[in-house]
Amino acid sequence: MFATRIDPSILKDLKHLSIDAEKPISDLTQEAVRDILNKYEKKDKK
Repeated sequence: MFATRIDPSILKDLKHLSIDAEKPISDLTQEAVRDILNKYEKKDKK
């Protein structure tokens, strides 16, 4: 568990996405973190 600050407009969009996707915000946040880790891992391997 960790705490962070998110721009209010991004948080609002995330809440809407959570409802539309029928997924908890925590699941969406973990997915986003995985995506960015994969993105930078691929850059490091080049």
